[in-house]
Amino acid sequence: ELAREIGYEQISLSHQVMPMVKMVARGDTTTVDAYLTPHIQNYLDSFRSGFSDNLQNTQLLFMQSDGGLTDSGNFKGSNAILSGPAGGVVGYAMTTSIPVESQNSNSSRRMPVIGFDMGGTSTDVSRYGDDYELVHETETAGVRIQAPQMHIKTVAAGGGSRLFFRNGLFEVGPESAGAHPGPVCYRKGGHLAVTDANLVLGRLHPEYFPKIFGPHENKALDLEGSRTAFEKLTAEINDYAKQRELPAEMSLEEVALGFLCVANEVMVRPIREISVMRGFDIKEHALACFGGAGGQHACAIARELGISKIFAHRFSGILSAYGMGLADIVVEQQEPSAKKLQKNGGSAVLISLLKNLDELAEKAKTELVEQGFNSEQIEIKRYLNLRYQGTDTALMIPEPESKSDYETEITNCELGITESSPELQKNIHQSPDFIGAFKETYRREFGFDLTGREIIVDDLRVRAVAKSPGLKQFKFTGKSGNRGEPDSIPEPEQTSCYFSGGWQETPIYRLEKLSAGQCLQGPVIVMQDTSTILVEPGCSAEITKYGDLILSIQTKTIRDISTQADPVQVSIFGNLFMSIAEQMGRTLQRTAISTNIKERLDFSCAIFDESGGLVANAPHQPVHLGAMSEAVRQQVKLQGENLREGDVLLTNHPIAGGSHLPDITVITPVWLNNSTADKEKQTGAARPVFYIASRGHHADIGGISPGSMPPFSRELKEEGACIKTFKLVENGIFNEAGITELLLAPGKLKRSSGEPEISGTRLLSDNLSDLKAQVAANQRGIDLLLDMVDHYSLEDTPGLPVVQAYMHHIQNNAEEAVRNMLKTLSVREDLDEVDILEANDFLDDGSEIVLRLTIDRRNGSAIFDFTGTGPELWGNLNAPRAVTYSAILYSLRCLIDQEIPLNQGCLNPIQVIIEDGSLLAPSENAAVVGGNVLTSQRITDVILRAFRACAASQGCMNNFTFGNEHFGYYETMGGGAGAGPNWHGQSGVHTHMTNTRITDPEILERRYPVILREFSIRKNSGGSGKFRGGDGLVREVEFLEPLNAAILSERRVQQPYGLNGGESGKSGRNLFFRKNGTTLFLGGKNEIRAESGDRIRIETPGGGGYGKVDS
Repeated sequence: ELAREIGYEQISLSHQVMPMVKMVARGDTTTVDAYLTPHIQNYLDSFRSGFSDNLQNTQLLFMQSDGGLTDSGNFKGSNAILSGPAGGVVGYAMTTSIPVESQNSNSSRRMPVIGFDMGGTSTDVSRYGDDYELVHETETAGVRIQAPQMHIKTVAAGGGSRLFFRNGLFEVGPESAGAHPGPVCYRKGGHLAVTDANLVLGRLHPEYFPKIFGPHENKALDLEGSRTAFEKLTAEINDYAKQRELPAEMSLEEVALGFLCVANEVMVRPIREISVMRGFDIKEHALACFGGAGGQHACAIARELGISKIFAHRFSGILSAYGMGLADIVVEQQEPSAKKLQKNGGSAVLISLLKNLDELAEKAKTELVEQGFNSEQIEIKRYLNLRYQGTDTALMIPEPESKSDYETEITNCELGITESSPELQKNIHQSPDFIGAFKETYRREFGFDLTGREIIVDDLRVRAVAKSPGLKQFKFTGKSGNRGEPDSIPEPEQTSCYFSGGWQETPIYRLEKLSAGQCLQGPVIVMQDTSTILVEPGCSAEITKYGDLILSIQTKTIRDISTQADPVQVSIFGNLFMSIAEQMGRTLQRTAISTNIKERLDFSCAIFDESGGLVANAPHQPVHLGAMSEAVRQQVKLQGENLREGDVLLTNHPIAGGSHLPDITVITPVWLNNSTADKEKQTGAARPVFYIASRGHHADIGGISPGSMPPFSRELKEEGACIKTFKLVENGIFNEAGITELLLAPGKLKRSSGEPEISGTRLLSDNLSDLKAQVAANQRGIDLLLDMVDHYSLEDTPGLPVVQAYMHHIQNNAEEAVRNMLKTLSVREDLDEVDILEANDFLDDGSEIVLRLTIDRRNGSAIFDFTGTGPELWGNLNAPRAVTYSAILYSLRCLIDQEIPLNQGCLNPIQVIIEDGSLLAPSENAAVVGGNVLTSQRITDVILRAFRACAASQGCMNNFTFGNEHFGYYETMGGGAGAGPNWHGQSGVHTHMTNTRITDPEILERRYPVILREFSIRKNSGGSGKFRGGDGLVREVEFLEPLNAAILSERRVQQPYGLNGGESGKSGRNLFFRKNGTTLFLGGKNEIRAESGDRIRIETPGGGGYGKVDS
C-alpha cells in the first residue's frame, strides 16, 4: 500500500510470485518479475489497441515457460523467460510418435524423445518421456529463477555462431554474428559463421531462400562471399600447420566441415547432460529436430549419440510456434510446507497434506472456470516437493496412482484426529504412495537411496490444466499408386554436397512433391517451406502419412584418425575429454551424501595421461587443479609395481600432492580390459594407460575441531586423518575396515597435558558414502574413456595410441597458448626480451610472500621464483607445494582471453622455484589447513600483481564453522574482487581459488539452530580508483543453543592493495556480540563457545581499486 501511495504501478511480492522456500532464488525471481511484467503489460496494451474493441470479448492467451498457456491478464514476467523454447517442447512432444521396437506387436509404447532445437544464435535441447519434465529453479544469464519451467539446456551454438581458429584450435561460438550484421553470406559485412559453412558445403542453396539479404534486403545468399572468407581462413590455418610441420594442407571444404564437426560436438554435450547424466539410456531415444538449422545437423548429432531414429515434423522450422497452438491452458497454485512425511507414523500428516492439496486444486480450478472452462474440461495434477532431511536437493513428485498402507500414529495434533477416527481409518488404505515414488525417483536421479533419513515436504503444488482441443493431423496430400503403394519418386534436382569422403551427388526434393510411404536413401536434401533436412550418406528418410519425416541413422561410423595432430580433431577431443570430466562430476554429485559435495559443489574431477599429466577437468574448484596432478604422480611413485587392475588409491597428505586434509583424492588407474577390442588386449602394457581422479571436501575427518578446519592447529595431526597412500579398493573390493581404521586413527593419539584432544572422524558414515561416490565417479570416467578407445579402433589399428596421442596434442595446444600469452604480454608491457617482474604481499602475521617473475619473450617461458618467501609457520597458514602450482595454473588461465584446455600443458613453459622449509614448501608434519583456503588466495594476488593484471581481491575465503558433538556446519563467504584496467571489481563474490555456493538463508535457519540476522553488501569497502574495487559482505549469525564456533580468515590486518594508483580496499573484521551486551574483537582466527542469544558478525574485505580517480 505504501508503494502504491508513492506511485509505483508494478508491485511484485515474493510470497505471491513464487511461494516456495529458498529466499535468494525467490528474491531473484521477484526482481525479474518486477522488471519484466511492466514491459509485458505495455506490449499487451499496445497490441490490444490495434483492435477496435481492444479484444474485450476475445480470449488472448500467452505461452509460459512451463509449456502451458495462460490468460493475458495473468501473464507475468517470471513465467515468460523460456516461453518460446517451451512451445517447441510442446510441439515435438505432441507430434513425435515412433513406436518402441518390441516383440509384442500390440505394444503401444513410443520412444522417449530428445528435442534438438537449433536456431540462429543458440541450440536448445530437452527431453520428453511420458510427461513434460519441469524444473523449479534455474539460472538464466546469472539470475536464479524459481518458477516452473521446461527442463531446457541452452548452448551457444547456432547457425549464427562465429567460427574462429585460435591457438591451433577450431572454435565455434559462443560469440554470435546475430541477425545484423549476421553471417558473411547475409551481405552486410558480417562474420564467418556456421551458416556459411553449411552454404559452402552445398547443404544450403540460395535459390530456396528469399532474396532479403544485403543493405537493401533484395539479394540472395552470398555463396561467393562465404567462399572468399573461408579461403582466407584456410590459408591462415595452413600457414599455421606449415610452421609446425603438421600434416598435409587442408582444403576449404575440409576446414568448413571441421567447423561443423566441432559445432556438433559442442551441441552433443548438453544432450548428454539432460539424458545420460540423469540415468537415461540415450540410445533408447528418438531425436526430434526442429528450428531453422536443426535439420542440417540432425544426422550427425544422432550418429554421435548412438540414436537410430530422427523425427522431423513437416513444420519443423516453425515448430515452436506450432507447439503453442497445441498447448493446454494452465493455472498453478502452490504453498510452502515444512512437514515430515513418514511411512510409519505419518497418516495424519499425509491426510493434512492431501487436504491442503484439495484446497489448492479448488483455487486453481475456480480460476479456470472463471476463464470460461467447464469443470469436465479441467484436469488436476498434484505434487509434493520432497527432499531428505539434511539435504538441499528437492524433487517435485507427482501424486502417484499406487497406494500405500500407512500405520497410524498421530504426529500432528492440530488435525484433531484420533487413532480411531473414521476419517483416518478411511484413508489408511487409500493414500497415494508419495514416499515410494520419491525413493524411486531419487534412486534413478542419484543412483542410491538414503536410509534412515526423514523426508521433508518443502512445497505443495497443484497444476490445473484445461486441455486444448487436441492435435488435428491432416494426411499428406501425396497420392497413392497402384495397389496402395506410394507414387514413384519424382525426378529431383541435382546438386553436390561435401561429406567426409569428398563431394557427392545429392538429389534435392521438395517435400510437397513427395508422397506418404516413399523412402529416400542418403545423401539427399529435403526442402520444406521453413527448413532444410539433410539426410547424410548411410541414412534414409521415410515420408509418413502426415508428411513428416522419420530418418533412420547408421549409428556405427569408422573413425580413421592418425596419431598426428589434426586441428579439427584436437578441438573435438578437447570437447570429448571435457564431457567425460563433466559426467564424472555429475555422477559424484548424484551419488555423494554430504552437503559439501552434493550442495556446495566442493569437488573436482579430472582425467590424466599415462604419466599423470592433467588432460581435462570439469570447471570445479580452482584450488584443486594443479594439486591433483601432483597427487596422481606421487601415488604412482609410492605404489609403483604394486599397482594392479582393480586397485583404487586414496590420499590426502600435503607431502603427496594434497592441499589440506579434508580434501581427499581418490585415484583410479585405467587398464585395458575385456571391454576393449581383442587387439587392444594384445598391446596392453603392464602399466596403466590413463588415470582418473576425483577430489572432494569431506565435512569432517577428525582433528581438534568439528569440521576439521581448526583455527589454531600447529601440527598436521591436529587437523585430522593423514593418509599418504592407501588402496581404498584392492582387486575390486572396497576396503571399508582399512579406511575406517585410518579415519578413526587420530582419536587414538596420545596428547600431553593441556593439549587439545584429537578426535577421529565425527562423520564416518558420510565419509564412507562419499568415498564410494568418488570411486563410482572414477568408474564412470573409466567406462567413458574405454568406450572412446573402442570408438577409435579400426580392424587393424588399435584406438589407444590415438586417444593417448590426442591427450598430448591437447596439452601441447595449451602450452602454445601460454607461450603466446607470455610473448604478447612482454610486448604489451614494453619489457626487455628477457625481463624480471617483482611482487610481494604480507599475511596478517607479517609473513611475506615474494615472487620474482622472469619472462623470456624468445621462447615464451617464465620462471616463478618464490625465493625470499617467509619461513614455515608455527601455525596452519603453510601452503603445500601443490597449492602454489594450482595458483599458477589458475592465474595463467585467467590471463589468456579465450577458451583453452586447462591442463598440464599450461605449466610446461613454466619453471617454479620454492625454497624447502618456507611457508610454500613446509615440512611433512606442518599444519596446512589455512594454507589451502587462505594463503592460496594471497599467492594468486601476488602472481596477478606481478603480471600487472588487477588489484588485490579479498584474499580470503572467510571460513566459518559451528557445531557440537552431533553435527558440524562449514561455509565460506565471498568478498570484494579487485578492479582491473577496464573493469570494476564485483561485490560479494568468491574470487580466485574457490567457487562454492553458500547455503540459502531459509535452508540455513530451517536446518540448524541459528538465525541469520544480516547478510548484505558491505557498502564502500572496495577501494576507490578509476575502476572501483568490489565491496565485501556482512554476515551476522545468532545462535539458538550452545555451540562451538570458529573463524579462519585473512586480511583482517593487511588491506587488499590497489594497483596503478588505485586505493586499497578495507580489511575485514570479525566481531562477537554476547547476549549480555559485551562485544569482543575476534581477530582473523579464533574459536569461541557461543551461548544461546550470542551473535557473530563477519565483515569480509573489499577489493582494491585500479587507476587514479582523475586519470
